[in-house]
Amino acid sequence: MSAPSVRPVSEREARQVAEAAREQDWKKPSFAKELFLGRFRLDLIHPHPSPAVEDVRRGEEFLSKLRDFCETRIDSARIEREAQIPDETIDGLKELGALGMKIDTKYGGLGLTQVYYNKALALVGSASPAIGALLSAHQSIGVPQPLKLFGTQEQRDTFLPRCARTDISAFLLTEPDVGSDPARLATLAVPDGDDYILDGVKLWTTNGVVADLLVVMARVPRSEGHKGGITAFVVEAASEGVTVENRNAFMGLRGLENGVTRFHQVRVPAAHRIGPEGAGLKIALTTLNTGRLSLPAMCVGAGKWCLKIAREWSTVREQWGRPIARHEAVGSKIAFIAATTFALEAVVDLSSQMADEDRNDIRIEAALAKLYGSEMGWLMADELVQIRGGRGFETAASLAARGERAVPAEQILRDLRINRIFEGSSEIMHLLIAREAVDAHLSVAGDLIDPEKTLGDKARAGARAGGFYARWLPKLVTGPGQLPRTYAEFHPPGHRDLSGHLRFAERSSRKLARSTFYAMSRWQGRLETKQGFLGRIVDIGAELFAISAACVRAEALRAEGDHGTEAYQLADAFCRQSRIRVEELFGRLWTNTDELDRKVVSSVMSGAYEWLERGVVDPSGEGPWIADATPGPSKAENVHRPVH
Repeated sequence: MSAPSVRPVSEREARQVAEAAREQDWKKPSFAKELFLGRFRLDLIHPHPSPAVEDVRRGEEFLSKLRDFCETRIDSARIEREAQIPDETIDGLKELGALGMKIDTKYGGLGLTQVYYNKALALVGSASPAIGALLSAHQSIGVPQPLKLFGTQEQRDTFLPRCARTDISAFLLTEPDVGSDPARLATLAVPDGDDYILDGVKLWTTNGVVADLLVVMARVPRSEGHKGGITAFVVEAASEGVTVENRNAFMGLRGLENGVTRFHQVRVPAAHRIGPEGAGLKIALTTLNTGRLSLPAMCVGAGKWCLKIAREWSTVREQWGRPIARHEAVGSKIAFIAATTFALEAVVDLSSQMADEDRNDIRIEAALAKLYGSEMGWLMADELVQIRGGRGFETAASLAARGERAVPAEQILRDLRINRIFEGSSEIMHLLIAREAVDAHLSVAGDLIDPEKTLGDKARAGARAGGFYARWLPKLVTGPGQLPRTYAEFHPPGHRDLSGHLRFAERSSRKLARSTFYAMSRWQGRLETKQGFLGRIVDIGAELFAISAACVRAEALRAEGDHGTEAYQLADAFCRQSRIRVEELFGRLWTNTDELDRKVVSSVMSGAYEWLERGVVDPSGEGPWIADATPGPSKAENVHRPVH
């Protein structure tokens, strides 16, 4: 069997491709960007922005209809049992308008705001995570969002009405041997007159099995009249030469319509190209700026459900004469779920409202929400399984068969696990956010650590850096977080004191910026290889963002008279839990086993520890680690099944 036809690239070329796809400019303020620079700009998020009255009316009206649909027409147990969303359920979602939640009303969509779109995903995702994934992949990264941002008017007029009511879309980037390193993309789109000829194989095409329309990323070769590069196309899934070769099965999300799609000599009109040639990755990343909010939104829904089950179960289940919730070992888990759900909802709602207002650049906030939400969602589900004990490990169907309530705790654990990988793994998210966090430093001092720059370039960079750091570093010494009465509005009479948590966040923001500067000074160009350090920097930033969002949301709820006392209590609990994690992360910046771990990994990879693997058998089947993706005609049956 021949090897996958993946284009070999150097590390530098891969980095250049990723860098070119980044949004280079910061035209709007960013709370998170300032946070990493040691500037705690609370004014960018407080007072909490509020949605327009008409947006609330339309959003709540749809949520009411969607809740009724979820309660009466979604059979989550059937989806889990049959590993498929019934066609009648998908048809019902189409009739409800759920395919067009984010599409403008002039194209037949509902025109919901990001806030209400995310609330809808949290709701439907609690009924069935597979349906949440279908709707999210269709609207957050599928055809509607790229066309909204980059499409021509003709493309919007042609495709958006279809996406709003009848057609399901999918996003195809990943290939069998190409994940988060798109420089190696092998799928080709060769110009041919007014068309492109598409050849290649795409893996893990969420919605691909049932999709009518595809957003496909392919490489256009450079030629006369063609700039070339990774380019985005809208492709009709029913086009000749498009074959869905396999419907993939997973640990969780059993109803997910995810497959392997092969393109062989597929003719795509140039009019279906999104944006110019070479803009594909930039389109994908820009689309994800808000698209990434869908996953943490569904993690909020999962947290709410985990809290409900934990509360109900821990009230009726007794051990040693009292409900298990009254035992500290279990109670601490419930407190973690409650506080974290509150904070995560605060992060998602705040980021979503800022996206709707479009006054701030939220690329870092959305990435932090995705990273933090997926990690915390998994932890909350894991704690629920532990609280449920043996019943947490037992399937809902088995519980029902022996006469108990069919609580799918083990299912939510399996369903949530993919969120730490979907739309950028946690490891990749750490690196993406870290790159944005050090952007200001690289802008002024990047040439100093670039081995390919001339002495003249380095001299000019040194002058720029000297001026920047002369102004910036002194501001990291003191700040409002050291004044005892700062943020006094967060300590209203009769409520818990949240002002101290915001002062902590301000002080920690400056400490975070100083730590980043020390690391750049110490490691210079090698900083990018210190992924353990960078990951902890990002995790600290995520916690500080969550602390800030939780406090701001609590104050907003108090001002509105909506469970203010309880919100302050939850925010206080979360902030205290988070501060412990922040202090631990700061300690691990400089005291860790990173260097030793690298040596152990080197020994593992050299085979020095193969003796440790003895004493077991490997039940894995035969076959290559990575499937052959050589372009050519399909030899498999087409399992594409559009739902109409």
